[in-house]
Amino acid sequence: MEEMVKPAPLVSGSTLRVVAPAGPVPEDKLRLGAAELARLGYRPVWNPAVLAREGYFAGAVADRASDLRAALVEPDSAGVIAARGGYGVGYLLEGLESLEPDRPKVVSGFSDLTLLHGFAWHRWSWVTFYGPMAAGAFAEGAGCPGGYDERSFRLAVTKTDGGWSVPLEASAMAEGEAEGVLLGGCLTLLRALLGTPWEPDTAGSILLIEDCNMKPYQVDRGLMHLKLAGKLEDVRGILLGDFPGCDPPEEGGPVVSEVVARLLKPLGVPIVWGAPVGHTRRPLLTLPLGVRVRLVARGAGQLDVLEPAVAPA
Repeated sequence: MEEMVKPAPLVSGSTLRVVAPAGPVPEDKLRLGAAELARLGYRPVWNPAVLAREGYFAGAVADRASDLRAALVEPDSAGVIAARGGYGVGYLLEGLESLEPDRPKVVSGFSDLTLLHGFAWHRWSWVTFYGPMAAGAFAEGAGCPGGYDERSFRLAVTKTDGGWSVPLEASAMAEGEAEGVLLGGCLTLLRALLGTPWEPDTAGSILLIEDCNMKPYQVDRGLMHLKLAGKLEDVRGILLGDFPGCDPPEEGGPVVSEVVARLLKPLGVPIVWGAPVGHTRRPLLTLPLGVRVRLVARGAGQLDVLEPAVAPA
């Protein structure tokens, strides 16, 4: 894996450009999220087109693409915060190929934003952040159900010296410790990257996998797809979300944790199950993608981030 390029840290007064590359954005939630970002000391801004709607997209492809391209290269903003996930980022990736940003920015989001993270790793070697979105977790607030974990967000986007530890509030599915580069995201979107120019190289990684509202057999199929594509062969550890809304369709049927254990435990690597990452009803953690970490799969689990995710300009 190439050496990753880190953005400058966010500081008080940093401008954060809010973009809507995927699904339509509720204005009331966006304004709540903007107020929370302002409470943290930042200056959120967005174009009026962020509130557009075209079917299940936040406006026309050309408009979403133009806004995202501008956000990634404009000189006055320090970060790009997705308004929400949904569906639509895949339409924009080819249009980013010709883009050559002068510097990386803090990019935060999850779900459909997995595609943008994957593109940024592959094309620009950027460290990005699997974390809260403006009209999502930021709108719900710090420490609230459906909201975000303030400590992990602040450490991820501001700490420039040394690492830190993230309690995972989960459980060890396969005990042990392993070090590697943290990569991954939403299972459905990781699969969508397979066969594209931006397919992730997971060798040597601590692989983050999460999703929601899937039947257990669909999680099974997604993990099997990753396995058959060779994406699980050389991982050093696996960090799993808590997969909300994935109950079996029939009483007594296999649950997701059983499916995951059957497919992943034979890999012989440390596995942590049930962390509040991505889709979760708990305050979601912010995790930097593209940095070295240590996964501690004992008890409730811990992720030791071994290096800063941001670097002074």
